[in-house]
Amino acid sequence: MSTLFTAAGPDLTAAQLYAVLRLRCDVFVVEQECAYPEVDGRDLLPGTRHLWIGSEEGVDAYLRVLAEPGGVGRIGRVVTAKSARGRGLAGELMAAALDGAPGEFVLDAQTYAQGLYARYGFVAEGGEFLDDGIPHITMRRPAIAG
Repeated sequence: MSTLFTAAGPDLTAAQLYAVLRLRCDVFVVEQECAYPEVDGRDLLPGTRHLWIGSEEGVDAYLRVLAEPGGVGRIGRVVTAKSARGRGLAGELMAAALDGAPGEFVLDAQTYAQGLYARYGFVAEGGEFLDDGIPHITMRRPAIAG
């Protein structure tokens, strides 16, 4: 059985951070063959929120929300372990990240995943661009009035 976990950057334990970084490196650096600085100095910042779905086997899916200037939330590092794909975990994380959050959000989506983010009110803006050799597009969800 999988469980949803959330933590602010400074509240992550060493074991949690290790499990998250391992998943991100396994998928982004190894599987997608992108040599880039995965450890970017933003994971432990007070304004960073981490959400992940885990089980006794470890972290199955993960995303983080960064606090950007102007109060915009930046969703990134959305990742699902190869063994957990096809179960809708990324969607569960997106719903949890946005639940009750009225502010504006932005993300840079791998172009094949635009449909996932569109289900949560994100709209593509600008043109496609390459990030570490992978096609991406910026998507934005405007602030929700309320």
